[in-house]
Amino acid sequence: MRLKLERCERGHRVPFFIPSIRMHNSDLVKLIEKGLSELEFTDTYLIDTKVNSNKIEIFLDCDTGINFLKCQKLSRWLEAIFDESKPYGESYTLEVSSPGVGSPLKLLRQYPKNIGRIIDIKYGDGLNIKGTLKDVQNNMIFVEHEVKFKEGKKNKKEIVIEPIKFEDIIESKVKISFN
Repeated sequence: MRLKLERCERGHRVPFFIPSIRMHNSDLVKLIEKGLSELEFTDTYLIDTKVNSNKIEIFLDCDTGINFLKCQKLSRWLEAIFDESKPYGESYTLEVSSPGVGSPLKLLRQYPKNIGRIIDIKYGDGLNIKGTLKDVQNNMIFVEHEVKFKEGKKNKKEIVIEPIKFEDIIESKVKISFN
């Protein structure tokens, strides 16, 4: 709620409460999904939303890779609705973009397009591996990585493929390679 001071009969200022007409996050998510559907962006999906005061940030991804044009079209579609219904008032900032290169993968749907890339994953009870994302099947991802062990007095390395359940992943990030 916002507080506005109004003058009463004798000139004293008294508080007058104005209810804040903010869109709930679940309503914003539904609106974004409706926009994606109406714009026929069937391979585009919502990753996250952040609303801080009058700044609305929307993060999208796409099965084939998000592009500026899709972000721009959804932004204009949302602006038309926000300008008419004013859920964030007269003045707001709307940003529609991809999550960014260093952002964690949040949805299983993001993994297939990253097959072949180096990925750093925290999962289970404090486990961490860095390796190549090899496959995604059902609710599992498969990461190829190097395991070091001792055999007698010699240090040895072995390449293994680690199956990881999606629900066990705490955080995973694609590592950028300039090779």
